Amino acid sequence: MSATIIDGKAIAAQVRGEVKDKVSALKEKGITPCLAVILVGENPASVSYVTGKQKALAEVGMADRSMHLPESTSEEELLKIIDDLNKDDTVHGILVQLPLPKHINEEKVIMAIDPAKDVDGFHPVNVGNMVIGKKAFLPCTPHGIIVLLEKMGIETSGKHAVVIGRSNIVGKPVSLLLARKETNCTVTICHTGTKDIASFTRQADIIIAASGHPHTVTKDMVKEGAVVIDVGVNRIPDSSKKSGFRLIGDTDYADLLETASFITPVPGGVGPMTIAMLMFNTLESAENRLR
Repeated sequence: MSATIIDGKAIAAQVRGEVKDKVSALKEKGITPCLAVILVGENPASVSYVTGKQKALAEVGMADRSMHLPESTSEEELLKIIDDLNKDDTVHGILVQLPLPKHINEEKVIMAIDPAKDVDGFHPVNVGNMVIGKKAFLPCTPHGIIVLLEKMGIETSGKHAVVIGRSNIVGKPVSLLLARKETNCTVTICHTGTKDIASFTRQADIIIAASGHPHTVTKDMVKEGAVVIDVGVNRIPDSSKKSGFRLIGDTDYADLLETASFITPVPGGVGPMTIAMLMFNTLESAENRLR
């Protein structure tokens, strides 16, 4: 068999298109959804991510209040900026790009964002609401994974999903979303403390690879017809590329094409969905003003 490649770029474009239509409708009611993305310092990956978010904002017609602050910005200065944005009714979403410089406490910064504007879905209020099934901003990457499964028509109810990784950004939240009644999976979480991960993945109907290490999932670990969602973004040296590196995921993608029924590529799979769901959350925050 040959796997169906899940085109995350195309599905993300579809989501952004749906958001754009709703943004136009909101503008007619006098509300322009607005996102403030705060970048501190010059981390190359962060600069690239923020640029991608700014392009998406322009595409869907949202207002962009992005700020690029110097590495020397103090924690106090950053918290003051967040406080001002919390009080600004024209701003619907606040996102502080992580990681932050070492002298700034990330937890303090996340806690300072008004949960009603926390479009990243990282504030404990939103995390708690997600856990108990109340309305909340869902973390963008996990939510994007669920949307990919839905848009591809992949059956999830009663299926066994194995999640590799327990990070607060992907592993834990995607496990919770997969177990919700709407998705209805039976979920196993594997991590660095798991003995013989392959014994779990071979039983899986759906594998979410979010370990942060290349070649975590190999062909011998996947049963015929399983769905493989690769969340990994790993830079490996490649002298044939102008940049000197190429991106690969956490799975042996080429080998799994012969085994899986569906698989996400890296790049072009889960990645584009993260920004699309950020636009979705910002729109939802703006719509909340009408309720």
